[in-house]
Amino acid sequence: MTQILSDFIRALRAQDVRISPAEAIEAGQALELLGYENREILKQGLSNALAKSVDEKGAFDETFDKYFEFRAFSGKTPAGAQGEQQPTQHDAAPDNEGDPGGQQGQGGEGGQPAGGGTGQARGEASAPPDQSAAEAAEADLLEILERGDRAELQRRLAEAARRAGVTDIRFFTQRGMYGLKIQREMGSERLDDMIAEARDSADPAQQSEGARLAALREVLRSEVRDYVERQLQLFAANAGRRLREEILESVRLSQVERTDMKLMHELVRKMAKRLVSLHSRRKKTARRGQLDVRRTIRVNIEYDGLLFHTIWKKRKVDRPKVMAICDVSGSVAQVSRFLLMFLYSLHDVIPNVRSFAFSGQLGEVTDLFEREEIDRAIAETLDRFGGSTDYGEAFETFESLALDEIDRKTTVLILGDARNNNAEPRADILRKIHDRARRVIFLNPEPRNAWNSGDSVMRVYEPCVDRAIVCASLKDLERVVSDLLRTAV
Repeated sequence: MTQILSDFIRALRAQDVRISPAEAIEAGQALELLGYENREILKQGLSNALAKSVDEKGAFDETFDKYFEFRAFSGKTPAGAQGEQQPTQHDAAPDNEGDPGGQQGQGGEGGQPAGGGTGQARGEASAPPDQSAAEAAEADLLEILERGDRAELQRRLAEAARRAGVTDIRFFTQRGMYGLKIQREMGSERLDDMIAEARDSADPAQQSEGARLAALREVLRSEVRDYVERQLQLFAANAGRRLREEILESVRLSQVERTDMKLMHELVRKMAKRLVSLHSRRKKTARRGQLDVRRTIRVNIEYDGLLFHTIWKKRKVDRPKVMAICDVSGSVAQVSRFLLMFLYSLHDVIPNVRSFAFSGQLGEVTDLFEREEIDRAIAETLDRFGGSTDYGEAFETFESLALDEIDRKTTVLILGDARNNNAEPRADILRKIHDRARRVIFLNPEPRNAWNSGDSVMRVYEPCVDRAIVCASLKDLERVVSDLLRTAV
């Protein structure tokens, strides 16, 4: 895969276009077949390989147009610059993107000559033999600026940006740092020294020369700033939002601010969508070592009984049945809100979900979620149940409502802090639930060192469940649900 395609894929991922390694390989193969000669054919070929939905197609088109764009330098040549301005190649760019002699666009460095570019490639005078490579580059930069050769300056800028690693830019605060790196890579330090020497001179002619060089340097700085801004838009358009999402994924749900609730709901839906894509197909797992003799013989009849193909027995992994018992009192309600949202966002892979909510008393809310939108159903559930928390009474009610419907395919999720206000915990009922179910998982949003403090009865409930897990953030919820889907039978 070429560097230019690799950077283009990074730019797409920065725009939330999901691209797998296999799709990146396919894009590389398409690029080998299509080349850069025809812009529209290249765009269509890469779009077919990398964009999969309507939204991704839109993001792809916008990113492609920005990335494979040639921008001639727009500033005017400063007064006193020598030579005539060279004509720009803006109009020819779409057809020259694969030509090493043309300009490659924003990502651009992939199409540059292998040796980097200097004025010598265009038939200009070479540097003196005793001049170092760095000094030659600095002299070339000044010569290009004086000549007003914007196409050559654009090429040099793209090469310097590649060496400076500008594609790694992530935050707007890095613009100045990368701008300085690019200018140094282009050889601006010598130009700065020349300006300083001229300004310190008492000779008016030298001071005038310093002013002229300063104007040239300002052109360079302006174009470097614009270039870095375009790279920031390409490679870091959503970096701030993603950083905020990463923080919210790990923050305790009880500490989430009201202003972040909308983003939290979007995060839950995004996580659920990711889990659906991973688990939507009915998985099959092979039982190694158990040969399916009848099917093996059947498929090898054409080979006179020689076993060219072996068929192994398999068992289907079915979608799980889930019963969720959620404490909706106090700070636990926030965790219950997101657990229920998770479960009902996964309807395609967990179609059999029964939900029960309790605080003082327990009630089933499955019909509410089938009848209303998720957000409204959750809000009504949290409003309906109140009173002092009593786990023992909640388990008694659950026993009468649903115990007989629990079987070996049922996973029971209990979410709560196990703070029972010194009431009877009724661990015997929890033991009955455990004996009937495939497994019982207790999700506690409190830190483990607080489980048995005060009126908490986790020490009583832990022996009656398969797993007791700290579950206080969206990442914790995603991990629990993903494990539920992965190990379901």
